[in-house]
This record gives sequence, C-alpha cells and structure tokens, in this order.
Amino acid sequence: MNTSTLMWGVIFGSMGLALLLYGKRQTAIIPFLSGIGLMLMPYFISNIFILVPTGIVLVACPFLLKNRA
Repeated sequence: MNTSTLMWGVIFGSMGLALLLYGKRQTAIIPFLSGIGLMLMPYFISNIFILVPTGIVLVACPFLLKNRA
C-alpha cells in the first residue's frame, strides 16, 4: 500500500460515509448502498488504476439513478 492508495481510500471512504448517512436519513436505498460500497471498496481493491474509476462510478450512481428509484 502506498500513499496515493491510502489518500484515495480516505477520500472515497468519507464520501461513502456522507452517502450512507444521507441514504439512511432519507430512506433511499441507492445512496445507502453506494455509501457502503464506497467505504468497503478500498479494503478489497489495492490497484490505484481500478480504485479511482470504481470510486467515481459509485459516487455517480446516486445522481444518475435518482429518478429511477
């Protein structure tokens, strides 16, 4: 693990916490699951070239899928 992986993990983890709390308070399932995914993702993905695009997709999911739920 290097510094960039650690920093991206902290950034995506904090975004995940924000989405998790928002989804829990609004009873919205998509932000809630996206938040859980963002918080758990750095534990399983150690390659920075896979971590960043996956994190971007998980952050974008609640905004792109908000009209479908």
